[in-house]
Amino acid sequence: MKRLFFYTIALFVFALAMEACVKDEDFTTDASVKLDFSSDTLRFDTVFTQRGSAVRYFKVRNTDSRPIRISKIFLLNGAKSKFTLNVDGIPGREFKDVEVFGKDSIYVFATVTIDPNQPLSVSPFVLDEKLVFETNGNVQEVTLEAWGQNANYFPSRFNKGVPVILSCNFGEINFNDPKPYVIYGEVFIDSCTVNIPAGTRIYVHGGIVKNDLFGVFNDGLIYVLRNGRIRIQGTKDKPVTIQGDRLEESFQDKDGQWNGIIIGRGSRGNQVNYATVKNSIFGVYVDSAADLTIRNTRIFNTSSSGLIGVHSRITADNCLIYNNQATSLNLIHGGDYNFTYCTVASYGVNASALGMNNFRCYGKDPNDCRVNSVYRLNATFRNCILFGSDRDEIEFNDGTAGQAGAFNVKMENCIVRVQDLLKQQNNRYASFLTDICAPCQNGKNTDKLFKDPNKDIYTLDSLSIADGQAKPILTPRLINTDIDDKARNTQKPDVGCYERQQ
Repeated sequence: MKRLFFYTIALFVFALAMEACVKDEDFTTDASVKLDFSSDTLRFDTVFTQRGSAVRYFKVRNTDSRPIRISKIFLLNGAKSKFTLNVDGIPGREFKDVEVFGKDSIYVFATVTIDPNQPLSVSPFVLDEKLVFETNGNVQEVTLEAWGQNANYFPSRFNKGVPVILSCNFGEINFNDPKPYVIYGEVFIDSCTVNIPAGTRIYVHGGIVKNDLFGVFNDGLIYVLRNGRIRIQGTKDKPVTIQGDRLEESFQDKDGQWNGIIIGRGSRGNQVNYATVKNSIFGVYVDSAADLTIRNTRIFNTSSSGLIGVHSRITADNCLIYNNQATSLNLIHGGDYNFTYCTVASYGVNASALGMNNFRCYGKDPNDCRVNSVYRLNATFRNCILFGSDRDEIEFNDGTAGQAGAFNVKMENCIVRVQDLLKQQNNRYASFLTDICAPCQNGKNTDKLFKDPNKDIYTLDSLSIADGQAKPILTPRLINTDIDDKARNTQKPDVGCYERQQ
């Protein structure tokens, strides 16, 4: 009897093991079978004005007739995430071997807790995180979105990747709310003047998105159409700031967080004064026949150029452009440009401070320029610094092979750095330092110029070669202060956007 009992127990255990094996074999490992989600984005449509939490949920469906095992579910930010989960009744931030029967589903609950009174580096405007599902070699994601700070979410909190026309029947819209503005998506300004007064803070939410207009691109765009215009009117004490919305310390100097500002074709009367534009793909792009007057403004930390002019008109005074991963100031396909007391610096990258040409190629092959358009270039630089770590910080490209009146560039009292330019295009610019840039200083990397460009400090060194080398500017408008609104020497001002204080 005792032996029979043990045989019975052994047979029962064996049967359970066999059943488990059968169950394991029943789980599909087919990589073509994917999970289906009731939503690809879980939005917490609450702006927290005080510490609080919210709960949302979605369903994960197995549309196959066979059971499936999700090998891993986890939040991309792990323990640092503001979100917590409950998957099929089990709380946590990471889950393994979650089973879903055939033609069945499970619920995933997500909770976010936010204290908007904490600094933005801890409780940002937009919390945007991925919840990752790994199944049979497939990786699928659901986006979790929440809003942590009380701000003007513009045009709305549901515009990620969505282009929106902002129009006011040729009237004006004023960004005069003291709360920050968060641009969420792409804003197209049409038949409207947008006034951005002193002290306004604009944070632009970026990230990779896709829509029918642009395809796949980095979100966060301010686009001024032909009948629109933008007027940014900051002051020395209350500048206007336009930057990405990621304010953690690790993102302070990170470029490419959002797209940039485009002054579209034919838009007139655009003004920028005392502004900071940073951490974008490009800073400001001025398109064909558009115009921009920009003064006392800093453009930096971009993954391409800082300021781009294409067949356009730009007037710039007391501007600082630096830390750009492509040509800092890029003037393409001709146009009319006047730069006075500007500092354009390019250090540590294989790109020049200034690039100019008078043509544009339209061929599909970027190296094929047989199909092109030429438009004359008029560019004047007075009291400017165009400098960097390369031996050539200025690039010229005349698509007309020297046709009279097609490539007109004049530089006065500037500090530049050129070497190979003097020999390029069959020595076309051999007289650069006597005819085009006169009087100018061709600096060397050993010259004292800035206090510390390695730390992006572009105020002038006490022994700077820019000290007292500029010429007072009286016309077409008097410029007697620098980018910090400090008085310039009336007889011998300094070159560049900063006047060195004695």
